[in-house]
Amino acid sequence: MRFGMIFANTLGFATPQGAIDMGRAAESAGFESVWTVEHTVFPDDYESTYPYDSSGKMAMAADTPLPDPLIWLTWVAAHTERLRLATGILILPQRNPLVLAKTLATLDDLSGGRVELGIGVGWLREEFEALGVPFAGRGRRTDEYVEAMRALWDGDHAEYSGEFVDFSGVSVNPKPANGRVPIHVGGHTEVAARRAGRLGDGFFPGEGDLGSLLDVMSASAEEHGRDPEGIEITSTDPAVWGDEPLAAIEALAAKGVSRVAVPGVIFGLAADPVAAIAEFGERVITPARDL
Repeated sequence: MRFGMIFANTLGFATPQGAIDMGRAAESAGFESVWTVEHTVFPDDYESTYPYDSSGKMAMAADTPLPDPLIWLTWVAAHTERLRLATGILILPQRNPLVLAKTLATLDDLSGGRVELGIGVGWLREEFEALGVPFAGRGRRTDEYVEAMRALWDGDHAEYSGEFVDFSGVSVNPKPANGRVPIHVGGHTEVAARRAGRLGDGFFPGEGDLGSLLDVMSASAEEHGRDPEGIEITSTDPAVWGDEPLAAIEALAAKGVSRVAVPGVIFGLAADPVAAIAEFGERVITPARDL
């Protein structure tokens, strides 16, 4: 079982020194990866419903620092050696896929192949409107962007023609260190599960009935001629940072989870975040290696 720290670019870890301290402490404690969140802009008085809290609102204010995930991950990459650099998630339909393919490939090349791209379609309509990106059709746009980026990574003189993306005879270099950047589909809906089965290297459901979502993902994979066992599952359970973490980890493993996501906020709010990360490594990560 591997461990990833999610919401890693928040609280004190959003600062230059905080990011360095967190990255080095996470690597030392046995974390395999850190996962960022993103919002390019924070709209005032938004009416869209935040799907991960009963209040329907994000737990942040307009002046909350939330660094750009790829720049923040580049900073962390420069101060670590093994830690994988993941977005959890990046709002893919808000990005230009050619520019993003170039940025990701560059970071992956410079970091020695450590990038994992977690993607989502987004929920905050007002943010899309501010960016000038249509909110409608964002799911189809996401699918095309994945295909277009992979076409650019797979070889030079690439071409792709779709509803939202159209190019031919173009090349992006450097290429990712291992050919492609792995793409993890985030989301807790059946739509996200089907997308993960259809095109994901991984699936990261934020919440919901994990068993049912994995069934949907597997059926989608088989429908598209893919092996569900080849899709990496990242998930979480609050019991992992509770009193019986190993039992919770065993239960997740039994469902097919290969990476446990642990919120960075539980360390960021501690009196000594670095010490809290180290303690979690000794109490949970190291014993979990023997499961």
